[in-house]
Amino acid sequence: MVGTIWGLALASAFLLASHFGIASTKLRPALVKGLGENAYLGLYSLVAAVAFGWLVWAYGAAPYVPLWAPAGWTAWIPVTVMPVALLLIVGGLTVPNPTSVKQEKALFAEEPARGLLRITRHPFLWGVGLWGLSHLPSNGDLASLLFFGSLAALGIVGATLIDARKRALRTHAWARFEEATSFVPFAAILAGRQSLGRAAAEFGILRLLAVTVLYGALLHLHPWLFGVYAIPTG
Repeated sequence: MVGTIWGLALASAFLLASHFGIASTKLRPALVKGLGENAYLGLYSLVAAVAFGWLVWAYGAAPYVPLWAPAGWTAWIPVTVMPVALLLIVGGLTVPNPTSVKQEKALFAEEPARGLLRITRHPFLWGVGLWGLSHLPSNGDLASLLFFGSLAALGIVGATLIDARKRALRTHAWARFEEATSFVPFAAILAGRQSLGRAAAEFGILRLLAVTVLYGALLHLHPWLFGVYAIPTG
């Protein structure tokens, strides 16, 4: 199945199964109990890295199978959405988040939702989800549908499963955190429960600089990395 759509589909299925089938089910506590938490986290990180690497390789090797003819304007969707996705990803990776492994103590902070958590309690996963979703309209082939669709599912479905697992514990701390933020980005701000100004102030200049550098690098390296220009030239 080397270089085939079926190979890419298998890589996609493995990526999603390795995340949803382990981290979001009763298999996780069983593995933690049997291996120990540190060993489990190391093994899980290795499997996740292999799964993502396989998906990227399979996508690059897959044949082009057209599904629809994208309109020219759709190329601007990822250009516009990716800065937001990168903001969420950088913010999600650099702020203590009660939804992340070994960061559950953040639930008991005076303010459990700070920085980008004021916008959504799953900034990193929403960033990955928006990365995938924004690239779907402008790539009308089957391989891109599988690749970017997998990223979108990994982010948005993954965030949904985390919420369901945490909510099932019925703890006061989690209920307080849910009330302080929102699942959908900006929903808590629009509802008046959070402040966009405070989220921006807590994000800080250094993170904003990192996002700017990452976005510029992606735009510049896009033709070399992915074979197409990020900004439409025609």
